[in-house]
Amino acid sequence: MISADNLFKGFGPKQVLRGVSFDVPKGESLVVIGGSGTGKSVLLKCLLGLERPDSGSVEVAGLRNPRPQVLAAQVGMLFQGAALFDSIPVWQNIAFRLMRGPGRLRAPEAKALAIEKLARVGLDKATADLFPAELSGGMQKRVGLARAIAGDPPVLFFDEPTAGLDPIMSAVINALIREIVTEMGATALTITHDMRTLRDVADRVAMLHEGRFYWQGTTDEALTTDDPVMRQFTEGRTTGPIPTLR
Repeated sequence: MISADNLFKGFGPKQVLRGVSFDVPKGESLVVIGGSGTGKSVLLKCLLGLERPDSGSVEVAGLRNPRPQVLAAQVGMLFQGAALFDSIPVWQNIAFRLMRGPGRLRAPEAKALAIEKLARVGLDKATADLFPAELSGGMQKRVGLARAIAGDPPVLFFDEPTAGLDPIMSAVINALIREIVTEMGATALTITHDMRTLRDVADRVAMLHEGRFYWQGTTDEALTTDDPVMRQFTEGRTTGPIPTLR
């Protein structure tokens, strides 16, 4: 459902991705970890068609090197900062894509669907008429999650889903992601630095290091491996093969 074949991507003299290859089968949840500046966001943009790789290819939901407009109906995306539109109410944020293009929903249908998805992420119908500025950070994340699943897409992407949240709300968001991915039978790719998210969400883990997928394995293997790079990252050590000044 999600795959990359020998992806290379650079910006000027800086080579970010140096031959990234992986496959995520249907229904699996892959968590990608790696230090700041290692190319996780660039990889995500390549998968979404927002950046074109210099060489190599991607395939998402059966679409090879898709344009974002074509891919939109097949994927849901939870952005790191929720990325809600401030000027429209919550229900319109959730149904934004579904109210546009061929087969678009009319406003009453769109609002009913938004209320249904809000209930799925633990928010009541009164939230539908609020504006993003009236929501807490945790509520904004839940609304972002409701938007991601609004069209029941087969593929879900999560970019640092617990960034900026306290430990309790982080656990709530992780649990919702795990439940929804399982319930929908969706294929998911999550980018995170949060080891709690890794434990709660991942079926399999991959580490992006030095421009490639340096390590791949199960969640248990990720937390118990003797590999020095993985151990330094998962345990947050300041000494080891990963430089702390970069």
